[in-house]
Amino acid sequence: MLHFQISPSSGVPVYRQVMDQVRYYVAGGQLKAGDRLPSIREMAGALHINPTTIVKAYNELQHGGDIEMKHGKGAFITEASEPRSRAEVETEFRRLCAALAASALQMGLGAERAAGILAEEIGRLGVGGKQ
Repeated sequence: MLHFQISPSSGVPVYRQVMDQVRYYVAGGQLKAGDRLPSIREMAGALHINPTTIVKAYNELQHGGDIEMKHGKGAFITEASEPRSRAEVETEFRRLCAALAASALQMGLGAERAAGILAEEIGRLGVGGKQ
């Protein structure tokens, strides 16, 4: 099951957050060529955002060649959207963690507490285990 999450206070436009998450799921292999994305209405409802925001995200993904929109059928991951290697995924995740680590230190959180919060959030999403 895919977990999309929006952070209105992140400073990143919401449509961009949706796009990034779709791309992360493709990069990690959770979404593969031919997989159907949630409909615009489903995604907007699940994220409690305006459907036009999802339209913008899907249009941008289509223009980038990541998805294909099929009239009346939905949005599908394209063949051109290749999963990244495990090393590429880990490099991207490390980049994100570096930014989080800097934020944690600036807010006065220690490494142990920051790692604990990350583990709690992963658990909250209902995901776990090693890969």
